[in-house]
Amino acid sequence: MNLYEHITQEVDDSPRGPGTIAFFDLDGTIIFGYSITAIFYERILSGELSPVDAIKQFFSLLSHGLNGSEYSKLLEDAATALTGVAESDFIELGDRVFSKHIAGAIYPESRALVRAHLKRGHTVVILSSATPYQVNPVARELDIDHVLCNSFEVIEGLFTGTLNQPVCFADGKRMAAKDFAAARNVNLKSCYFYSDGKEDLPMMEAVGKPRPVNPDYSLEQKARVRGWPVRKFDSRGFPGVRELVRTGLVYGAFFSAALQIVPTWILNQSRREAVNLAVTTWGEFGSALAGIRIKISGEHHLWEQRPAVFLFNHQSAIDVLIIAKLLRKDFTAIAKQEISKNPLVAPVFRVADTVFVDRKNHQKAMDALKPVVETLRSGLSVAIAPEGTRSSGDRLGEFKKGPFHIAMQAGVPVVPIVIHNASDVLPKGNFFIRPTRVVVDVLAPVSTEDWKPETVETHLRDIRRMYLDVLGQAERRESGLKRVK
Repeated sequence: MNLYEHITQEVDDSPRGPGTIAFFDLDGTIIFGYSITAIFYERILSGELSPVDAIKQFFSLLSHGLNGSEYSKLLEDAATALTGVAESDFIELGDRVFSKHIAGAIYPESRALVRAHLKRGHTVVILSSATPYQVNPVARELDIDHVLCNSFEVIEGLFTGTLNQPVCFADGKRMAAKDFAAARNVNLKSCYFYSDGKEDLPMMEAVGKPRPVNPDYSLEQKARVRGWPVRKFDSRGFPGVRELVRTGLVYGAFFSAALQIVPTWILNQSRREAVNLAVTTWGEFGSALAGIRIKISGEHHLWEQRPAVFLFNHQSAIDVLIIAKLLRKDFTAIAKQEISKNPLVAPVFRVADTVFVDRKNHQKAMDALKPVVETLRSGLSVAIAPEGTRSSGDRLGEFKKGPFHIAMQAGVPVVPIVIHNASDVLPKGNFFIRPTRVVVDVLAPVSTEDWKPETVETHLRDIRRMYLDVLGQAERRESGLKRVK
């Protein structure tokens, strides 16, 4: 199901093949805001920059970036300042900043556009005035092979202080794109370009399919005159009053539901019935207050065989609410050790028989999971994320063996729950909930009767492949990014 068909329809109907090139700007187009702000923020936190120096550098960069003057000089100064610094430090910084800040800033709509182009076999390129340390992690996340951006000379792993020429900015972007297309015998008039800034007008005017995304005032005015279709996305960025209210209500609903446990427990003399009522209440009211509309396929698989180990891919903190709405009763969960230290929610999780796992200590994690086998044998199901932690974006991570060993030892089936876009509701690093339709596929229970310890790895790979197929994702590649600049 294409959640963003209204945005991707043009691409979905376009000719197939690599002869169509789609160029994407980064800042303001693929992601909300400026990636450089996240770099500065992280460098301040790590002590690499003082707040005063960071503010000076940021506003200098911002002013040059907006008016285009002396942009080359600004990059040359940056290159000089990096002389002798190991490039590996900035590669690590870029990966860290992406995971903590930028992954959650990717517009779902832009992600959908990229995937639509890739699905048609188009050549997709990030064309940015940023550096590889900002761009490459995003390109890897989105399966984009080609990057055109600014870069600094590196010899034997160290920056030399030289800026590689030509500079990829304004008309320099157009020239870089023209050379890239010419090398593939493609005319820019058959290409797409998605961007938000007026400095990209030369490139917009050069391509046959200019597509302003979240344009600034100047670009929007030009687009209106030229008849270019304008797209504005509001799925990321600063929350409005609606998001603020919804978020408060969802968290309030959690504690309201939790408060039902004690009186229900006393009246019915059943802790499990009390927990079931609280989970069902929060799942129903919480999702309604959040504006989460779940489109579920295969819902009957949730009830065919219980107890079971329910596996779900972990994209967002909102997954716990989605799972509560889906499973409703007679289950417990595996959660990270950090939650057990939260004085507000930990007591509720403990009453619900949640098992806390120390992800940093493999042996402790395995020891903590042993009682879960008895939990399953007693009739309670278990919900667990086989990835062990949230993904940075919506890409499926590697699976851990623990959940599969548990199911095998308890003799219960595993039921894969594939959540397509929970990160649209509450991406990693964000706090405010945005109303969204979430697509969920529940796959048929997988029997573990014939499993053996030595075959668990094979079963794990088979089930993970099911997730990849349903999500429409390819196996993550370790390399393949072509840094053209």
